Amino acid sequence: MPHDHDHPRDHSHSHDHAAPHRHPPLRPDQDDTITYWRAMEIAVRGLLIEKGILSADEVRRAVEDMDSRSPLQGARIVAKAWTDPEFRRLLLSDGNAACEALGMDGGIYKLVVVENTDDVHNVIVCTLCSCYPRWLLGLPPDWYKSRNYRSRVINEPREVLREFGTEIAGDAVVRVHDSTADMRYLVLPRRPAGTDGWPEDKLAALVTRDSMIGVAFATTP
Repeated sequence: MPHDHDHPRDHSHSHDHAAPHRHPPLRPDQDDTITYWRAMEIAVRGLLIEKGILSADEVRRAVEDMDSRSPLQGARIVAKAWTDPEFRRLLLSDGNAACEALGMDGGIYKLVVVENTDDVHNVIVCTLCSCYPRWLLGLPPDWYKSRNYRSRVINEPREVLREFGTEIAGDAVVRVHDSTADMRYLVLPRRPAGTDGWPEDKLAALVTRDSMIGVAFATTP
């Protein structure tokens, strides 16, 4: 199972350029070819700017906004649901409305929130591509977009979860939810034990990206 590999910037190692550098790149460069979809994006963007529908500055700011998003928004939602039963009910019935109730962007896609319990564990995937609640979690991790994850998690979810270090009880049901072009899923993880009375900001620190995808549990204190 592929995982992100963070290469610390301040790690120390010798850069003897006479010897082979054994650190592989994080991923191959992908800017060496103009694919069909890249050509289409360039053409559509140029046409919209030429017609005065969008400006180059608006496109740039939209890209910056997307790149700046992180799982923090999702973590805020989960922490609120853990402490406010009324908000939890709203979140599970209408995810978009719950986001807006917290002053967040509700997103342009239908948001369905599924709750993990002692009896049910939920996992999300997009079997076709990489549909993902980016406005709440930021950019999806590489492994989420990989064919390996997309093809295996629907057939052998327990084995895939085990590779993430997530062991699901044998008598619990594992449900895999496949995102679509107009629907996104978010997992509401179980609240860790020993957190009674914690404020929302402290609880939010226990909520990880992977726990909102469903491949991990929330962090225990």
